[in-house]
Amino acid sequence: MTAVTEFILLGFQVSQNIRILMFSLLIVIYWFTMFMNLLIIILVSTSKILHTPMYFFISQLSITDILVTTDIVPNMLHILKYYKETITFIGCMTQLYFFCALEVSECLLLAVMSYDRYVAICNPLRYSSIMTSAYCVILSVISWLAAFSSMLCLIIPIVMLNFCGPNFIDHFFCDSVPLLELSCSDLYNVHMEASLLSIPSILIPIIIIICSYAKIIVTTLRIPSRTGRQKAFSTCSSHLIVVSIFYWTLFGVYVFPTRGESSTISKILSLLYTVFTPLINPIIYSLKNKDIKKALKIKLNKLNE
Repeated sequence: MTAVTEFILLGFQVSQNIRILMFSLLIVIYWFTMFMNLLIIILVSTSKILHTPMYFFISQLSITDILVTTDIVPNMLHILKYYKETITFIGCMTQLYFFCALEVSECLLLAVMSYDRYVAICNPLRYSSIMTSAYCVILSVISWLAAFSSMLCLIIPIVMLNFCGPNFIDHFFCDSVPLLELSCSDLYNVHMEASLLSIPSILIPIIIIICSYAKIIVTTLRIPSRTGRQKAFSTCSSHLIVVSIFYWTLFGVYVFPTRGESSTISKILSLLYTVFTPLINPIIYSLKNKDIKKALKIKLNKLNE
């Protein structure tokens, strides 16, 4: 058996005109995604009115979105331009590791954000004493460390697999599903490890989100005034939209894939959570948020002075 030392990413097998259109669209999306997320990070870091736990976690989510996009899109643009791309074995594993770790980071951060909204609405009198700056930093650091350390436990067994057959990956990045299909080793241990790691990285965050919002809904419905109920729900609406989009696309690809799902459909679904979700997140948080609009207006006024 000859060990595979590099893989060939095939990307989208479409006509030249569609490639040009996709290339142009993706490069615009990439730069707009970077701009919007960097803008949120800068505003949260420099504006005093945004120095709250909620905006701190939004800035952490923006960091995740920037890293995910940077991990995927440049290679995808190269594939669209040159029809395919050759990536080394180590490069493929590195891309897969960072992608998995960043996706798990987002899962954990979304769970932390739901907990923050739960404390703000269900226990408002103690919110300042519970969600201190130090506690928020600790939650964020734990989320990042837990994601990167747990995915290291997954990527090491994948690196140890034998790849001795075809080296063509029918995808636009080194995703786990098409990559494992090329292995000539027994995948039982890898699948078992992935199933076990999905409990703390996906299942527990989902449970935290569901429990938090169940208590938020119960508490909000007890508010006597209609204005108070609307205000409480409005503080959670953006987060709920982001959670719904993220988990819908993630589950569509990895948890509940459609039977007979073609590689093209799988790639389109992958585009949603690797390219469009990082674009949509800052738009949702900025367009529906008065504080971010106010902070941006203050910064623009200072620049015009």
